[in-house]
Amino acid sequence: MLNQQQLDQVCVILVRARNPNNIGAVARAMHDFGFRNLRVVNEYAVPFATARSAVDASEVLAGAVEFGSVADAVADCTLVVGTTAVGERALLHPLHALPEAAAEISEAMARGGRVALLFGSEKTGLSNDELSHCHWLLTIPMQKHEDLRHPSMNLGQAVAVCLYELVRETGIHVGVGVPAAAEAGEVERLTALLTEVLEKTGYTRRHPANCDEAQIRRLVLRMGVAASDAPVWMGILRQMLWKVRGGEAKDE
Repeated sequence: MLNQQQLDQVCVILVRARNPNNIGAVARAMHDFGFRNLRVVNEYAVPFATARSAVDASEVLAGAVEFGSVADAVADCTLVVGTTAVGERALLHPLHALPEAAAEISEAMARGGRVALLFGSEKTGLSNDELSHCHWLLTIPMQKHEDLRHPSMNLGQAVAVCLYELVRETGIHVGVGVPAAAEAGEVERLTALLTEVLEKTGYTRRHPANCDEAQIRRLVLRMGVAASDAPVWMGILRQMLWKVRGGEAKDE
């Protein structure tokens, strides 16, 4: 069983969740399994007071933190995992079934990193831009029926199933010799620097199809930058920018 310190490494992030009862159901599931870090990304104030389904989960709701963007919500996390029902959408990330995903998340927790689990709105799920902040995606295997083209779970149910799978995992071990991953905030700064380098060097003009912000972010995430390497990469990119802006001429 996971201890409280490990449970607190997991952040459940609800993106554009609208139904107060669904938010309450999420808080109740978190309380029941021992998780406390709830984050909400919305453009409007979330009606926590009307989340009546949050039986005995008032502390989770009281401690919930609201953010204006996914980037801000995941800034201190070293692993960001998005959830999807898949359907007919084209996926641009590696996809893991929940049991396999839980093992990957457990390994990240064992290394001491904070993990973000992103859940999208009840109707549309996570957008491609929101998914671009994720390292990879997980899906809950479901039985397909002829009368239901895209099977999906209620938000509260999906969160409960995912959290249960995490606490069910018993193979937690301390990673040895594995460097800690960079936090999402560092990855975002690295993405911004790389984008600026591409713009200043003219790459974005020559290859505009490769330079969408979400594409660059996914590229950086696939690199798997370690926390100790992030400052080095940012230093390299800043040096490149300095040179492009005429730094070499100033040296002379």
